[in-house]
Amino acid sequence: MTEITVQTQLCGVLGNPVEHSLSPAIHNAAFRKLGLNFVYLAFKVEDLEGAMRGIRALGNLRGFSVTIPHKVAVLRYLDEIETTARRIGSINTIVVEDGRLKGFNTDATGALRALEHGGVQPKGKRVLILGSGGAARAIAFAVSGTKPAGLTILGIDDRERDTLVQDLRRQTGAAVEQGSMTEAGLRTAVAQADILIHCTPIGMHPKTGESCVPASLLQSRLTVMDIVYNPRDTQLLRDARAAGCRTIPGLEMFLHQAIAQFELWTGRPAPSDVMRAVLESHFS
Repeated sequence: MTEITVQTQLCGVLGNPVEHSLSPAIHNAAFRKLGLNFVYLAFKVEDLEGAMRGIRALGNLRGFSVTIPHKVAVLRYLDEIETTARRIGSINTIVVEDGRLKGFNTDATGALRALEHGGVQPKGKRVLILGSGGAARAIAFAVSGTKPAGLTILGIDDRERDTLVQDLRRQTGAAVEQGSMTEAGLRTAVAQADILIHCTPIGMHPKTGESCVPASLLQSRLTVMDIVYNPRDTQLLRDARAAGCRTIPGLEMFLHQAIAQFELWTGRPAPSDVMRAVLESHFS
């Protein structure tokens, strides 16, 4: 490991909870591989405003991952937001440069690369997204740009979901349908979908036995992607596999968004093989 000095650049993840995060493991392994004087830590943040003041007050900070529940709320504390991230309305990455905080969103490209890696293209397909938070926003905007045959969003928070749908319609011109994530709503939407993308924390460690989709609704023609990556094999993915669905684990999106983050912070090509190996070893 590179010796920590006064020149060491600090990166980290801001979220709540963060105990489950594998970001420190994969980023620190990547820093070591390239011999970079960087270190990555996890920060459980309840007071987001205070945390952002602290970031501005400290030196040697290079960047942060931003995760649940701060991906939208953090926008107001940034000096600049990259065009795609501004359009999405949420960020998952902060780059600190010359005392300024700039926001990016690598969830969008990470999700599309995960689908592609899984052999699936959203173009011409009917896509169902479950959830309406920061990650769901990024994925919805990314998918809408591929010209799907249809896009439906189901969520629990009516106001949050309405805002996302209106933003999508206004900014992309996409024909978007929406509804509440009730069993009746799920039954109708899942029956019409080709691709189901789960974007809520349900099923995340430690509540690993939970799923918001009744197993009886899953059909073999579906592709099911779960963005929850810990555990790797969520209840939703187990149910989907049992129903004969093609499945894409959250690890794929997590890996690809992390690669993009690493390259934003360091300006160097990420050692993706090392990052994947760390993830695989954690779940082996």
